[in-house]
Formats: sequence, C-alpha cells, structure tokens
Amino acid sequence: MLSVVRGIAIDPLALNESPQFRALFLGQLVSTVGQQITMVALPFQVYILTRSSLAVGLLGALQVVPYVLASLGAGPLSDRFDRRRVLFVTQLLLAANSAALMLEAVQPHPSIAVIYAVAIAASGVSAVDQPARTAIIPNIVSATALPSAMSLNSSLKQLSRAAGPAVGGLVIQWLGIPAAYGIDAATFGAAIWAVALLSQQRPLDRQPESFVSHLAAGFSFLLGRPILLASFLLDLDAMVLSLPRALFPALAVTVFRVGPMGLGILYATPGLGAVTGAALSGFVGRMRKPGRAVLFAVSVWGIGIAGFGLLTRSLWLALIPLFIAGSADAIGAISRSTILQTLTPDRLRGRLSALNSMVVTSGPYLGDLRAGVLGSVLPAEWTITLGGLLTVLGCALIGLRLPELWAYKGVSFASSEASVLGRSQVNGTTTGDP
Repeated sequence: MLSVVRGIAIDPLALNESPQFRALFLGQLVSTVGQQITMVALPFQVYILTRSSLAVGLLGALQVVPYVLASLGAGPLSDRFDRRRVLFVTQLLLAANSAALMLEAVQPHPSIAVIYAVAIAASGVSAVDQPARTAIIPNIVSATALPSAMSLNSSLKQLSRAAGPAVGGLVIQWLGIPAAYGIDAATFGAAIWAVALLSQQRPLDRQPESFVSHLAAGFSFLLGRPILLASFLLDLDAMVLSLPRALFPALAVTVFRVGPMGLGILYATPGLGAVTGAALSGFVGRMRKPGRAVLFAVSVWGIGIAGFGLLTRSLWLALIPLFIAGSADAIGAISRSTILQTLTPDRLRGRLSALNSMVVTSGPYLGDLRAGVLGSVLPAEWTITLGGLLTVLGCALIGLRLPELWAYKGVSFASSEASVLGRSQVNGTTTGDP
C-alpha cells in the first residue's frame, strides 16, 4: 500500500535537492496566496460598484492586451539579462500595484477607471515576472528532479488558489476590501527574500541577436514543434471557452446568495481540486506518453465545468464537478510544463516560457471576457454549461488535427547538452557565460 501511495504522490525531490528551489518555492507560496486574495477582491469590488458581469469580464479583457504585449518582450528580456534581477524589479512593482489598489479602495467613491488602470499595469508586470521565474527552475534543479520541480511549482500555484480565495472571502467579510489589498502587498516581502537567496541567473549560451531576431527564434521554435503547439492550443481551448470565474460574483450574489464568503469558496474550489490533482501527480514524471495526460485532462476539465453549470440549484452539489475540473487542470498543467521544459534548450527557455505564460494567462482573461459578454445576455448557468461542452469538442478537434501530442513519448530531457546543463547547475553553479 505504501508503495502505491509513493507511486502517485507528488515527488519532493526538487525540494530536498536544491536549497535555492526550496527558498523560491516557499517565498512564492506566501506571495501567491496574497495575490489570490486580490483575485477575489478585485472582481468582487468591480461587481459591487457596477452590478455588472460585463464589467467584470471587461476587467479581464483590459488585462489581456498589456499581458500579451509585455510577454513579447519578456522572453527576450529573460534570455538576455540576469533573471534574478528581473524578478527583483517585478516583485517590487507588483507590491506597489497592490498598495495602489488599497489606497484607491479607501476612497469614499473608488474609481472604476483607476481600478482598471492599476489592474492593467499589474498585468504587464506579471507578464515579465513569470517567464524569468519559470526559466530559472531548470537551472537550479537537476534534470532528474525537473518533473518534481514542475509538479511542486504547479502545486504551489494550486495551493495558493485554494487557500488565497478562501482567506480572501473571510478578509473581505470581516476586514473589508482595502485590507485584502494591503495583505497582498505585504506578502511580496517573502518573494523578495527568496529572490535575494538566488545565485546569479544569467542565461546560458546567449546569442548576439537583435530583439526582433530574438523574438522570431522563439516563435519559430514553437511553430516547428506540433507537440508544443498542440499543448498551447489545448490550454486556450480550456480557458477561453469554459473558464467560469467572471460569473462567480453574479452567482454568489444572485443565484447562490452566499455573499463574499461563498464567493471565496467558489474561487477556492478549483484550486482545492488542483491541489489534490497536483498531490497525486507523481505518475507524471514516469509517463511514457505524457501528451495523452494533457488531452485527457482538458476533456475532464470541460466535462466538470459543464456539470457545474448544470448543478447550480445547489452550491454544495455544484462544487463537486468544479473540484473535479480543478484536479484535471492541475494534471494537465504539470504535464504541459514538463513537456515544454523538456523540449526547450536553455537559450530559448525565457522566450518559450514567455509564450507559455502569455497563453496560460491571456486565455483566462479572454475567458473572462467571453463569460462576461455571454453572461450579460444568457443565464449564467447556460453560459457555463455551453462553454464546458465546447471545450470537450475543441479538445477532440485539436487531438485529431495535431496527433503528434497523442503519440509523443516523453524523454528525460531535451538533449544530452541540456541534461549536462541541468546536472551542472544544481544549487546555482553554472558553466555558461559569466
């Protein structure tokens, strides 16, 4: 029995092996919980001020543009400069954005325009932060520990998405929206501490390319690998067509009638499911065909979201398929990340991580817009169910059009060169440019 549990449980190898990864993991865990508190407070504040799901969806639409634009520059930036310094700057700016939201929230009449503007700025900064952070990971763990690091990184995000919204609902209920933003700003201290413990993180094998050539190389690499392209498209399929979070404030207030605490539960449930999925993801590193895990995960996500839309007569019953959807999403995310980092050489990791981050984050923003627009003309339940069914259909079409993902056989790392780099850089030692 113990061997079975070890076989499916998340692998802690990266935490045990690398002090730098351990510090980065713990610091990010604290700050990401704070960010998730804001993820509840921000749409709730917009909905309370406007009583419009469309206004909540517009919040996502406004954030996607700066995120995409900043992502285009974030990849080359992460592949040309010390990634540790990039993280220092982004953490400081994100803390300042949360502080600005707090100051606006204490005003007698908070301005929607100011809230939107701060959210737009934070979106652009996040687009720079994520690629640098992700590109560092293969350089502070060994090749053997990379699947463990990807699973742990995903579980970190999912744990914060479970704990953060639940805490956010309580904070809003008891202390108010300004306190939620203030707590978020304070938690960035942990992330800054973690970055300070990292060694220098200059990219290896840097190429003397122009910005345009630098950017084009990333797109060329992606488009030339149908396996990666299919995994990107599947993430967009799931998030754009069926992410229901923009409808959560309306559901909490008008359908379930549960207020801020219930809203926190709605936001937390997919994250709680994802924590469970990540905790049982130990098998991902041993899968011979991890592409199939992505296809199955997206299909289950769509079915779960459709089930959530069909069961909105009871909050507690509706949470069950929402939990299942979150579990599937975590397995899919871990599998996609492992495939991406395995197939990408270090000199391109910043750019590919930026493109991946652009897809992973802009997809939900576009999903918010879709949900907000449809939710303003259709019942929220119909919008959610339809989106889940369309995701399943889209998954089938992508799998048929790009069968390379289904057939892909996982390898321990992209190449012997990458494997050497992974082994030689544990705990921050590098063999590349000084």
